[in-house]
Amino acid sequence: MKRLNALVVDDEPLARERLSRLLQEVDCRVVAELGDGMALLQWLKQPQEVDVIFLDIEMPGPSGMEVLAEVPASPPVVFVTAHSTYAVRAFELAAVDYLLKPVFEDRLAKCLQRLRDQLIRPLNPTELRSLLPPPLRFPIRAGDGEIFMELELITHFELENERVWACRGLNRYLTRWTVLSEVEEAFPEDGMLRIQRHLLLRPRMVKGIRSTTVGRIKVLIAPKVELLVSRAMTPRTRECLRSVSF
Repeated sequence: MKRLNALVVDDEPLARERLSRLLQEVDCRVVAELGDGMALLQWLKQPQEVDVIFLDIEMPGPSGMEVLAEVPASPPVVFVTAHSTYAVRAFELAAVDYLLKPVFEDRLAKCLQRLRDQLIRPLNPTELRSLLPPPLRFPIRAGDGEIFMELELITHFELENERVWACRGLNRYLTRWTVLSEVEEAFPEDGMLRIQRHLLLRPRMVKGIRSTTVGRIKVLIAPKVELLVSRAMTPRTRECLRSVSF
C-alpha cells in the first residue's frame, strides 16, 4: 500500500494536531502543519513532494482555497470543514473529497482509499474558484443611493443614535440597520462578539490584544486603532480569540 505524504492546513491547533495524529496512525507521513493561508502560500513557493493537502476552508485572512485558486498547480485537495454547506459545495466536483469536523477514523480511511485509487485529482484554478462561496455583502449609504460593501473588509459595527455604522478601522459607513441584533441576524455564522453594548466585533479581524485595567482588555483592529472590551465580555473575548488562532 502506497504511503501518502500529506500537508495539514488548519488555523485551529487542536484540530490540526488531531488530524495529523490520525494520519500518522494509518501510516501517512505528515510533511508539515500550517496555520493559515499565507503560510500555505509561502510553502507552495518551494518544490514539495506531497500527495494531498488537507485544507480547512475557513481561516483568518486569505483562505487556503483562495490561495490555491491563484497558483498554477497544486496537489489534490481534501477540504476539512465544520460546516456541511461548504462540504456539499465542494463535493459537487467529483474529483474532490471533504471531511467534516470532528474527523473520525472510518471517514478518513475512505478518503485515503479514494486518494490511493486516484479518484481525487488536482484541481485547476478555475475549478477552485468555482468552489469559493460568493462574498457576503450588505448595503451602505452613498449620497442619495447605496453601494454594496463586502463583510470581509469590516472590522466591527458600532451603534450610535439608533444608527448602525460599519467600520473599517477608523473609516465608518452608514448602514440600513438600526440595532446591532439585525447585523448578527444577517450574518449568523460570522462569529461576531458584542464587546460593548454599542460595539459588535469581528474576532477574525483582531491583530493584537493587551490588558488595561483589572479584568479588561483592548483589541487592536488596525494600526493604532483599539477597541475596549467590557469587563463582562473580556473572558469570552479572550477565549474566542484563542479559537481563531490569535
